[in-house]
Order: sequence, then C-alpha cells, then structure tokens
Amino acid sequence: MAAALPTELAEWFAARGWRVRRHQLDMLAAGAAGRHALLVAETGAGKTLAGFLPTLADFTPSVLGGAAPPEGLHTLYVSPLKALAHDVQRNLLAPVAELGLPMRVETRSSDTPSDRKARQRARPPHVLLTTPESLSLLLSYPEARQVFSGLRRVVVDEVHAFAAGKRGDLLSLSLARLQAFAPGLQRVALSATVADPIDYQAWLAPDGDPAAVTLVEGEPGVPPCLEILLPDDARVPWGGHAAAWAVPQLYAAIRAHRTTLVFTNTRFLAEYIFQLLWDVNDDKLPIGIHHGSLSKEARRKVEGAMARGELRALVCTASLDLGVDWGDIDLVVQMGAPKGSSRLLQRIGRANHRLDSPSKALLAPGNRFEFLEATAALEAVAAGQRDGEAFRPGALDVLAQHVMACACAEPFDEANLLAEVRSSAVYRWVDAESWNRVLQFVATGGYALRAYDRFRRIVRDRHGTWRLAHPEQAARHRLNAGIIVDSEMLEVRFRNGRSLGRVEESFGATLAPGDTFRFAGMDLEVEGVRDLELVVRAAKRAGTIPSYMGARLPISTHLAERVRGLLVDRAGWGRFPDDVREWLEMQDWRSRLPGPGELLVESFPHEQRHYSVIYTFEGWNANQSLGMLITRRMADRGLAPLGFVANDYALGVWGLKPIDDPAPLLSPDILTHEFLDWVQDSHLLRRAFREVAVIAGLVERQQPGQRKSGRQVTFSTDLIYDVLRKHEPDHMLIEAAWADARTRLTDVGRLAALLDRAADELVHVPLERVSPLAVPVLVMIGRESLPNGAADDDLLVEAESLAGQAMRPE
Repeated sequence: MAAALPTELAEWFAARGWRVRRHQLDMLAAGAAGRHALLVAETGAGKTLAGFLPTLADFTPSVLGGAAPPEGLHTLYVSPLKALAHDVQRNLLAPVAELGLPMRVETRSSDTPSDRKARQRARPPHVLLTTPESLSLLLSYPEARQVFSGLRRVVVDEVHAFAAGKRGDLLSLSLARLQAFAPGLQRVALSATVADPIDYQAWLAPDGDPAAVTLVEGEPGVPPCLEILLPDDARVPWGGHAAAWAVPQLYAAIRAHRTTLVFTNTRFLAEYIFQLLWDVNDDKLPIGIHHGSLSKEARRKVEGAMARGELRALVCTASLDLGVDWGDIDLVVQMGAPKGSSRLLQRIGRANHRLDSPSKALLAPGNRFEFLEATAALEAVAAGQRDGEAFRPGALDVLAQHVMACACAEPFDEANLLAEVRSSAVYRWVDAESWNRVLQFVATGGYALRAYDRFRRIVRDRHGTWRLAHPEQAARHRLNAGIIVDSEMLEVRFRNGRSLGRVEESFGATLAPGDTFRFAGMDLEVEGVRDLELVVRAAKRAGTIPSYMGARLPISTHLAERVRGLLVDRAGWGRFPDDVREWLEMQDWRSRLPGPGELLVESFPHEQRHYSVIYTFEGWNANQSLGMLITRRMADRGLAPLGFVANDYALGVWGLKPIDDPAPLLSPDILTHEFLDWVQDSHLLRRAFREVAVIAGLVERQQPGQRKSGRQVTFSTDLIYDVLRKHEPDHMLIEAAWADARTRLTDVGRLAALLDRAADELVHVPLERVSPLAVPVLVMIGRESLPNGAADDDLLVEAESLAGQAMRPE
C-alpha cells in the first residue's frame, strides 16, 4: 500500500529534514481508500502525525484544486488525557500555520469555557481534539446530529490505554452513534503497545468486524539501550519494593544526563523516592514530582517546567505513561519492577522520543524476584512481545449513561438504538431482555424505585419512542455524566470518636465485621464501615489481614510466565549476579522451583507457627484476594489462621496448625462459597455499587451550584443499595456491581484460572524450615502498610536472619 504525499506536505517534511515513514504513507493510502485503520508503531515513530496526514492532505491547495475547504467538523481526535490533546494541538498547529492551511483546530474538555463550548456546537472547528467523556457530553446536545453529520474521520490516540475498560465502552458507544450520524465515517486508532491487534481491530470496527480495519505496522526503530542497575556490592536485596539502595546511583545518573524521568509504580513510592533524592541533592538540582493525587495546578506547573527544559529530573507514576512529547528527556529510570513489557516500552519511549536514536533506560529492582522480573521484561522487549488488558463485555452502567445521553439529544426509537448499540463489538451481547432492563432502569430506576419521581428520567410513547420525562433532566445529566469516580479515604476510628488516621477505601472495602488488621502500630478488629468511616476496636488477637496503601500494578500474565521460565532455566543462571544464582541453586537443592505449568506450595514451621507459601505468579491483587478467602476457609476447618501476606509472585499464610493438604484450600468452589460470603459481608459490593450508581446516573454527584461531598454520595448510594438488596436483589446495578467486584476489584478472573489449574498442577513440598524462595515474601510481614519502601532498611536485618536459615544446605 502506498500513496503520494501532496506536494506541500512533501516540501514541509523536506524543509524539516524529515523522511516520510512507510507507515505514514500507508495511513495516507488507507484514508484515500476510505478504510478504517489501526496503526501500531513505536513511540517516536510519528504516529500522531500519521493519523492526521489524511486530514492535513484534504486541506492542501493541491488537493483542493481551487475548491473551497470543507465546511464543518472534518476530523475528531480522541485522547485519554486532556494534557495529551492540548499537546497534540500545539504540534498540529505547526504544519497548519507553516503551510497556511485553511483549518481551525480547537480542543474541548472539562476545562473549556462554556461560551467556547456553545460556539463549537454552533460553528464547529474543522478539527476538534477531545476526550471520551467530553465527546459523550457533546453527543447529548440537540445539535449533535447536525454537528457530526459531515464528520469524515475519528482518530483515537493511545487506544491501548483505555479501550478495554469502561472509558473504552463509552467511546465504543459514541463511535457507533457517530457512524449512525455519518455513515461514511472513517475510524482510525493509534498505539505503540498493542499485544493482540485483532482484538483492537474488532473494537474499532463497525459491527465488530476486524477485517474492516486495515492493520498498519510501523517501521522498526533503533533497539532501546536497557540496563538493570545492581547494588555496588552486587547484592540484590531480599525484600522491599522501593529500590532505595539505588538512590545514590540514580542521583549520579541524573547529574550525568540532561533530563531524567524516574517512574515508580505507586504515588506513595513516588513521594518516597522524591524525598530520598532531595536528601542527597547536594547540587540543588531542580527535581520535580508528578502523580495523580497532586492538584491540577501543581501538575500543570511541573508540566510547564518540563516543557521549558527547567527540570533535571521528574519523579512520576503512570500519570505520565502517556506523557506529552518532551524532547530533552535522555534517560528513563524504572524504580521497582515494570510489571509488563508494554508498560516498560511505553515508559522508555519517553526518552529521546525519536525512532532513529535509541531510548536509554535503567531498571532498579527492589528485590530478587523483581530482578528476575526486570530480566524477563528486557527479554520480552527484545523479542517484541507485548502484553495488555483483555477485553470483556461492555458494562451495563456505561450503557445506561449512554442511553440517557441519546435521550438528551433527541427522542429515540428503542429498536433503532438497540441496533446501533449492538454495532459496537463490546455490546454485541446485548439481547432484547437485557436491553429492556436497561431502558426500564433509565426510565424508572427499576422495580423497587419506580414509585419515586426523582428516578423517572425518560418516558415511552405508544409508538415505542422514548423522550426525556422533563427537559431539566438534560442539564442534570450533563452535570453528572462521566466514567471516572474518585476514590475515597476511610477514617479509621474507635466507637468513642478517637481517630487513628485514614486508609484507602480500596483496602477498607475488603474488610468485614470481625476481621482483624494492624494499623498505626495497633491490632484492630473491624466493627463495621459506615459512610466513610471504618469503625474499629482493640483486637484481642494479632491482626490477620495486611493493611496497605496505594493501588498496585499487577504483573502481567505473560511476564509472569517468563519469570517462571527463568526460574527453571538452570543453564541461564550463570548470567545472574552471584547472590541471585546462589539463591536459586539453594532453592533447587532444598525444595524445587515453580516452573511453567506448576503450582508449588511449600509448608514449614517457623517461630512456633506453621507457614505455607503458594507461588501463584498471578499478581498482588489476585493474591491478596486469595489470602482473604483461604484464611476464611482455614478458620472454618479449624486450622487457626493468624495472618497472610501477598506480593505479585506468592501468597504466604500462617497459623497455629499445619496445612498437611493444601488442595481443599485451593478448590475452585472457594469462589462460590467463601467469595460470596466475603463480598457480601465486607464493603466491597457497596463500594462497587456506589461507582456503578454514579456512572449510570442513579445518584448525582453535582446539582446546579453545588457538588456533593464523598460522604453525601456514599450515604445516598448506601440507602439505595439497602433498598435494592432487600426488595430487588436482581436489580441491574446490583448485577453490574457484582461484575466489578469479580473483575476490577478482586481480579477473580486470574484467581479462577489459577484454581481451575490447581487440581492438575499442585505440588506440595513439606520442609523443615523456611525455603530460600519464601524469604522475599515473609520479610514483608507487618510492613505492607508502609509506603512501599519506607521499611527497606529495617528489612535488611530480618532478611539476613531469615536468609541465614534458608540458605543453610543442611
């Protein structure tokens, strides 16, 4: 496939000393042929420019041939980040201005002034850059059909970052709506890190047909320059995640480069590393920090300083995985394990951001398992292997929000809208019964709520046409629509009101009355969760459940398999540092190594308790959930569990009695018995219900002139939840909440696959004392709530003691 570049664009490339890439010409050809297209190309390959080339070409004098430029909205660009849309606008305006193209380019987001938004509806620009949420809101206006009827192209950037989640569901429905308004619309998606292109082709295509989407693969770039940092004494730590040992080397690397991006996997770790860097910053180098919990003003200030080249280093989180193009970055450092090859590629691509020069990156593993993971990630990058999130059926709460948006724009026929919805690949599953449930929910709130006027949002006439129950519903929808629901903090307090501090709701929601955990130096027993308060009392026994702070990225499935492969590749151990090689050799001698297709469980006594370590390699979230379930089953079977600890690779449980046969604890029926009890007894289902109720529009976060507090929203959703659980337990939103609890909140999909394999793959090895492989897990006991690294110094003493026992050959 090839296409001629218009003369004006060819001269513009030449004037900049740029070569037109093959994939850029292929995208131009796809546009000329009227084909939908998915471009997969490395960071720095000019993807965004490739996506816009057909649009720029349409406005060049040689293509227009003296005709007037196209009127109305020509191209829509959708990005997961507002900042990325603004950056693309700056980069797109350069060729538009330099070539004198008759094209207006504007952005639209929640930050856009209301008068400009109104003008964009009345007189839309030729190119509009926006986000999935802002596009959905724009589609909710009566002018939507007129605004989009002449739309030629949609460009979806960084599609891998959100297509498989709820924001992807919303955009998929919006694309179906746009296609109905403009049947000749071309869909384009761009990504640097797609694991399975055919899944994304199906997501992008009308009617989910991947054959309708041309796959364009980018020219290969120069391989990145990657290196794993090791401690100066070549001893890789036994435990911890922070890689605090690497800070002196990190500071030296910052001094030796122009601009360094330092990635961490949690915002707590970002704050911790940032503080450690300032402690050694004798040269007073300008070093900044960027993560999602900072205020918008603070993030904008840092982004501006980076754009002006004023910072020597920036410590950040996934908030900059899709970072804007800062050309002066010449080094990327990953603190801790990368968790996935695609994520690592995305991050290292921020350095140099050019296809013809290598990106340079350093990886600093926090412990020995993370050293293996870093090695596996480097090998995956070298082999071109990618990973990513699997697609799942479209969410009901998002569908309900979309139905309401459509009703705000114009009355709709239910059969026609169903056909439109089912043209989205992720909503092809919606049958007549499910569709009727969604319509009845939007119309009345459901059977148990239909008597309340506040939940009546749409009405149906005798011809099957739906319209708003009252015009004011449109304004209420636009105030509250969106997919991202802010995470809340829970106040931990005694019944007498004394506060002990705050924990993230993601942890507090997993606790049920009677559960014990350790927090603020005390063992506490849960009395209950009320509104946004976790009410506790002093426990009479040690805390069982490890407390934690901050969302943790799970290791990807394919990277976990590579780590397993490294464990049993004895011939390859020679390239590892001596202490890592000796660690694996002693494990091989004293126990066994958990290779692919094997679920290893080790059991041993330690300090008058009985421990079992299960090497799942299923990620921290799945292991944390499994720990909650197994300790429940242990208690039911009289094994007197005392606690558990989890990391990405393994789960350690301990109690007063030994586990002689782990098979009953790892039976798949734990997901029907203990899982149901856990989710219903804890706050998990309530938390999931709050999110789906907000997204579906049942509960409003904002009213004209005021915004509800998190406590008010929680109070409202808790009341409705209690009503539905009692009077309509099969309500659509209860079903949606269960789906979220199973997948997003507990990673039960990975758990189910693990337990299904357990019957055939389980290998139980009883030992007389702790094994070498168990040391990195056990040294984290009691330290999970610290900011992923604050305990690293303390770990050294205990780790050496445990390691001394584990590494004795006899």
